[in-house]
Amino acid sequence: MKNLKKLWAIFGLVLVVGLLAFLVLNREKFEQKKYSVVSTSFPGYDFARAVTKNTNISTKMLVKPGAETHTYEPTPQDIIDIKNADMFVYVGGDSDDWVKKVLKDVDTKKTHVVKLVDLVSTVEEEIVEGMEDEDEHDHNHDHDHESHAHKHEHDEEEEGPEIDEHVWTSPKKAMEIVKKIAEVASEIDADEKTKINDNAEKYVAEIAQVDKDLHQAIDGKISEIVVADRFPFRYFADEFGLKYAAAFSGCSEQTEASAKTISFLINKVKQEKIKKIYKIELSNGKIAETVSKDTGAEVLELHSAHNVTADDFSKGVTYVDLMKRNLLALSK
Repeated sequence: MKNLKKLWAIFGLVLVVGLLAFLVLNREKFEQKKYSVVSTSFPGYDFARAVTKNTNISTKMLVKPGAETHTYEPTPQDIIDIKNADMFVYVGGDSDDWVKKVLKDVDTKKTHVVKLVDLVSTVEEEIVEGMEDEDEHDHNHDHDHESHAHKHEHDEEEEGPEIDEHVWTSPKKAMEIVKKIAEVASEIDADEKTKINDNAEKYVAEIAQVDKDLHQAIDGKISEIVVADRFPFRYFADEFGLKYAAAFSGCSEQTEASAKTISFLINKVKQEKIKKIYKIELSNGKIAETVSKDTGAEVLELHSAHNVTADDFSKGVTYVDLMKRNLLALSK
């Protein structure tokens, strides 16, 4: 009996030792590897968040909610996060021009770099009738500003015309971007490829539905919009066949419109009896208020999804949610 107990004890010990050895040798199979996506701004963050939902990939947005994306400067920790990320998503326009310098030190064998403007076809920024021309505006300032303007022109001669970076404002282009981000995410976490693809399909379907609803609200009913603010909606306007009037181009650094521009917008609203005008998200809305006071037109918000408020961010508001808000605003 005692021998039998000893045998069982030895057998149990061997079993435990064998199990421990197995776990040590195969620990990587049992540990969930974690991956990360870092995006400079909300569109890349939202699209990556959607396709990596319930996977081993986490997402982070560098620009603080509610902050102005065009004046953002990365912190030393932001740069470390970029270098350590498995995927880095940035826009590729004026709003994150600083990225060019950071990318020189990024190991692209480890970090997949995704540039949104390279994922879809693009167009150049344009100045439409009545809109502030930033170069002309600069030339009207003092000598220091003129020097800056000449430098800006010299840069443009070297780099060519600026592309409009706000590609995601077209829901159709947003769907293309989501699919391509999902492809990269699947390379990073191949074990979760099926889940990532399912997430992408679901999100693309959501965008497709709001795109369909927007077309129903706009097609044959709205031909032109007035945005008394910056105009980061070039791709939105192109998709829905909209003409537009605005104070500034999408990435303009100006915040004060000239009397000439304001007068143009006021006269247009009056002459064409326009009842609704727009301002963009996170704007002080002063230009729209001025036009509204002189015309009686109601001011509504049109959201470019460039960034969101801290409250919206904490609530998990998505690109689709923002497009639904635009649907309501345009339906009026």
